[in-house]
Amino acid sequence: MIVLDTHVLVWAVNKERKLGRKCKALIERAWVTGAAAVSAMTFWEAGLLHERRRLTLPAPPAEWREQLLTAGLTELPVDGWIATRALDLKGLPADPMDRLIAATALRHQAVLLTADEAILAWPHGLERHDART
Repeated sequence: MIVLDTHVLVWAVNKERKLGRKCKALIERAWVTGAAAVSAMTFWEAGLLHERRRLTLPAPPAEWREQLLTAGLTELPVDGWIATRALDLKGLPADPMDRLIAATALRHQAVLLTADEAILAWPHGLERHDART
């Protein structure tokens, strides 16, 4: 299973060139088997950025979410394990979304796809892939 950071989901859906070839192929393979996932909080974060006009979604956030789930993306809920594990991620920047997304990947023993330099440099055993490659 792979977990897409919020910006990676947006890049993939918008077919942005920022997304590397290897990462794009990884997402496409995982998507068709139901192994491409996001934290449920990713939809909240994208919706909030949309409301603040820092991101343009192709549809209202709830509709966009439904379209992606119907197309095969898997949504992973935030449970108590994820919420409390996110508190214990030493060395990770304090951004609550970064922590919840990383904890979601840990919970599901998934590879986290991100271009976030702080997450990529974080000294932890979480398997990560730089989305720009």
